[in-house]
Amino acid sequence: MKPECYDAQVHILGRLTPATTMGISVSVATGLYGVSFGALSVAAGLSLWQTMALSALMFTGGSQYAFIGVIASAGGVGHLANVAGTGMSALGAASLLGVRNGIYGIQNNARLRLHGWRKLLAAHVTIDESTAVASAQLDTSEIKRGFWVAGIGVWLLWNLFTLIGALLGAAMGGSGCLGTRRCCRGGILWVAVAASAQR
Repeated sequence: MKPECYDAQVHILGRLTPATTMGISVSVATGLYGVSFGALSVAAGLSLWQTMALSALMFTGGSQYAFIGVIASAGGVGHLANVAGTGMSALGAASLLGVRNGIYGIQNNARLRLHGWRKLLAAHVTIDESTAVASAQLDTSEIKRGFWVAGIGVWLLWNLFTLIGALLGAAMGGSGCLGTRRCCRGGILWVAVAASAQR
């Protein structure tokens, strides 16, 4: 005999459209990666607020990992010999990975046909996940629903888990990365490469 809570979950999920269900699933799965970004960003020497600003404003996982990877390889924010040069390198690496979002934007603009502030908001949440969920739908209303649920859902959860990761990273020693800076740098670079390959 199945528990009542199981029947309630099935009832709730049964009322959601396919695009909504897919968007929520993708949001949860992607958002959880924010924990690693938050922890690695703090380990690279960025502050909590700098880490949160990257997640809220840059909001493109592969680019964020590339950015902190370059910072970490230079010894962290507190050890940069050439702040401007390293900053430009980090921005360049992040921008190269983010170019694909412009291509997604062209596709999504044709699909969604938005205007005004909605178009600006859509540009900010145009990422791999929102584009993929929208692309998987056939019905026009489901395309829009999938895009918004995935885009906003990933943004909310990515930022929430970035905060959790940053707080955990700071509690475990911050830029010292538990006293193993070389291991930390290697880990950040490995995650950056893996993330860019996946996204």
